[in-house]
Amino acid sequence: MTPVTVFAGETLALFGLGGSGLATARALRAGGTEVACWDDNQASRDKAAAEGLAIVDLANADWSRFAAFVLSPGVPLTHPAPHWTVEKAKAANVPVIGDIELFFLERAKLAPDAPVICITGTNGKSTTTALIAHVLAAAGRDVQMGGNIGTAVLALAPPARDRIHVIECSTFQIDLAPSLKPTVGIQMNLTPDHLDRHGTFEAYGAIKERLVAASDLAVIGVDDEPSKQMARRRAASGKPLVKISGEQPLDEGVFAGVTANQGKLDTRIVEVRDGKPRVVANLAGIGSLRGAHNAQNAAAAFAACSAVGLTAEEIAAGFKSYPGLKHRMEELGRIGRVVFINDSKATNADSTEKALTSFRAIFWILGGKAKEGGIESLRRYFPNIAHAYLIGAASDLFAATFDADGRVSYERSATLDVAVAAATEAALAAPGEGEIAVLLSPACASYDQFPNFEVRGDAFRALVEALPGFEAAGAASA
Repeated sequence: MTPVTVFAGETLALFGLGGSGLATARALRAGGTEVACWDDNQASRDKAAAEGLAIVDLANADWSRFAAFVLSPGVPLTHPAPHWTVEKAKAANVPVIGDIELFFLERAKLAPDAPVICITGTNGKSTTTALIAHVLAAAGRDVQMGGNIGTAVLALAPPARDRIHVIECSTFQIDLAPSLKPTVGIQMNLTPDHLDRHGTFEAYGAIKERLVAASDLAVIGVDDEPSKQMARRRAASGKPLVKISGEQPLDEGVFAGVTANQGKLDTRIVEVRDGKPRVVANLAGIGSLRGAHNAQNAAAAFAACSAVGLTAEEIAAGFKSYPGLKHRMEELGRIGRVVFINDSKATNADSTEKALTSFRAIFWILGGKAKEGGIESLRRYFPNIAHAYLIGAASDLFAATFDADGRVSYERSATLDVAVAAATEAALAAPGEGEIAVLLSPACASYDQFPNFEVRGDAFRALVEALPGFEAAGAASA
């Protein structure tokens, strides 16, 4: 835990008593702050009360006594309309902040030079966060990882000069953290997402940019135009910048591939510093880091880990032992040349795109509760599909897309168990040589048949592990 002492002796209001909210309340109380806690859910209030936290109905509270208001990042700050507690805080001129803000305020007081790496972006931020933390830990550093991934930031050990915090930040968290000032700030990519909470794509991107704008060193992906514009603005500011790419050679920065190879990208990670390129790592044979998107993730990790003192050799060694994230391009194992990939976390087409670029013979299991646009944006990757298996509520929509395109054969499996059995049988019988993938990458939310993508991915894992002849990939399934 990081006890928050910056508000010691004062009273704060707090709304939202989920995991991060409870961790925040505990950290404030440990630092000597009185916390008035509230949640619209009775069970959440009861849980907090059982820990001895003060439950105060904020609808009827005297807001003039609050020094600040801590809002859960899951609660609307601006769109589609400010939460009623936000309106109360504004009316009383009480600043609205989040747990990331409290962490950075405490860091400024306790150890302002403590290294902190913050990662944001529409896609890839969880993998990049986990990869950076793994590489640092493998090199023997004291690492704390959390934020929007895993552990709430204030449940981590306190900032210290010899301890590195690696924090994934959502736009919701950034929007509540005006004092955010990372040692290294990473912006991976930017595509439309969460517009119901931010109003416009421009507003969404502006919040992401705050993180890198406030960082001592900005690491920015340049494989999409909005992020490329961010990099240009950062460069114009004269502040330190490292550009990264998983798709194109760069004159300066870190990217996949080598400039001497006519721009053709491969599994090598290249750093160009002062115009001089050098190969610093190779992702060949690392199943947890397949594809151009993971090359960009690795480039970001290399830039960040280099910035906090690791050698290229330490970073490359960390890449080789990286186990990958559960449910995100997770290699479960094999039956002969057939590899089984759990990409259940791919809940939209943009995320599924990463998987479809990583293999050339795919028996694709997809479907669920469709997102806007369906899989229309994935048509360019249809030549990689050997056969598709449709499950869930999106079956009619996706079948119509395949019918209109005419290049993908498919069948309606309805449920995951039927799809796994059919895909496995077809993949094992496929002619030719080389790797074949049975890929669960739904491009859909899970809510029609599963409570969340984790349960869906675990169901896929259980079905695959029960297949005759299946051999688990020890690192990926650990």
